[in-house]
Amino acid sequence: MNKDISLSKAALIAGIGLLIMTLTVPFAEFKIIPDLVNPDSASETASNITNNTFLFNGAIFLIFITIVCDIVVAWALYLFLKPVNKGLSLLTAWFRLLYTGVYLVAVTNLIKVFTLTKGASYFHANSPESISELILFYIKSYKYEWFFGLVLFGIYLLLLGYLVLNAGYIPKIMGWLLIIAGMGYVIGHLKVFLFPQLNTSFSMFTALGELVFMLWLLIKGSAIKDVKA
Repeated sequence: MNKDISLSKAALIAGIGLLIMTLTVPFAEFKIIPDLVNPDSASETASNITNNTFLFNGAIFLIFITIVCDIVVAWALYLFLKPVNKGLSLLTAWFRLLYTGVYLVAVTNLIKVFTLTKGASYFHANSPESISELILFYIKSYKYEWFFGLVLFGIYLLLLGYLVLNAGYIPKIMGWLLIIAGMGYVIGHLKVFLFPQLNTSFSMFTALGELVFMLWLLIKGSAIKDVKA
């Protein structure tokens, strides 16, 4: 099956997957969930989620789309970079899949929150305060488990950047941008666990390398002709 996938097709598939994620991630992770969650108020968070279940469920659905796209992108970039180093390309793909697995486990916390909002018998058996605290606990668990996964994603980007640097058909600047992005992810999310006082606001700018690479895949990578992955 892989023989039918050219480098241009693999680049296009990866680029489209990354483009979809630039739409799903901001809405779910940086708009919907932050608007519903007050990390300092369990009761307000529970009330917001209960009164806006459609939005909350929409965030879960957008994250599900993101996870599917992550799997597709891991596969497509493996094919795209396999000519550089098949073994390292496979290892790199596995790191993205490992991150995706952690992300999926993290999302189960949001599904538990959804279950709590639907569990009428549980509501009757426990005080509203305890339920609110449990909802906030699951939300925070989701956040920190996802952050842990993003450390793995940073390592993935470092490996991806190294592969890109050694690919004769990709500008080397793309490799350096990905390596910088990877360092930003690793430092920016390790600090949550090890150095909470460290200022890592710079990491939001290092992530721009991913967007540049996505655009290159869609515009230039998809135009590579007559080379099989």
